[in-house]
Amino acid sequence: MLVNTATANALEYITERAADANRAFVPGAQPAFADVANDVSPARFVLDPMSVAPPSDSYFITSDERGRTAYTQNGALAMSNGTVVASNGRPVLGFGAPDGPLTELRIDPVDLALGRATGVRVDADGSVDYTRSSVDPRTGARENERVVIGRLALARFPAATKLPQADAERVLAPAGVIPHIGRPDDGNFKAVAPMHRASSRIDLDLSLSRLNDAYIAFDALQAAHKAQSSTGKTAMDLLK
Repeated sequence: MLVNTATANALEYITERAADANRAFVPGAQPAFADVANDVSPARFVLDPMSVAPPSDSYFITSDERGRTAYTQNGALAMSNGTVVASNGRPVLGFGAPDGPLTELRIDPVDLALGRATGVRVDADGSVDYTRSSVDPRTGARENERVVIGRLALARFPAATKLPQADAERVLAPAGVIPHIGRPDDGNFKAVAPMHRASSRIDLDLSLSRLNDAYIAFDALQAAHKAQSSTGKTAMDLLK
């Protein structure tokens, strides 16, 4: 059976509404439809030293599956082969040196190779550090020191900027818009919240209500299409 344009559009709209509802539990997820956006919800505590919530108006800097620079509020970070990565496995950018450029944050390759890096964590100023364990060859005493590999970068956009979606968690910078980049707790950006995770920006109740409205509109469209087809058939029968 052929599907007309109106029906195809209605089905696509339902799919998009359902996608918003599904993202209601994804940390830092942004809604595709502004009418289901919620007020900023407080970040929730998690027992993960690499999870961190950004300030409500700020984003971590990473990339999407196509390699484009992307921004996310999902601070569920992890280590992958010694590199700090976002939830999609792509590197999160930061500053390896106080006056250095944006770069990937990596554990010292020697420490990584020798298995001397443990206890990676993120601090309130965005510092990512780990414990370096070593043994004094003269005394045999084990020594531990904290090593900072860099600070996470934060990005902030002008107020009311409409950010295009890259995927469920990540947004892109609009053409011609350059975000302000800085470090947590640097005087321009607020501190991040260690061992917290940002909540979704999608109101589940509103999303389900709008999805229900979309289904009702679809049913009405189908009924109208059926009635139109029936009327056309009756007219043809009268002409016979």
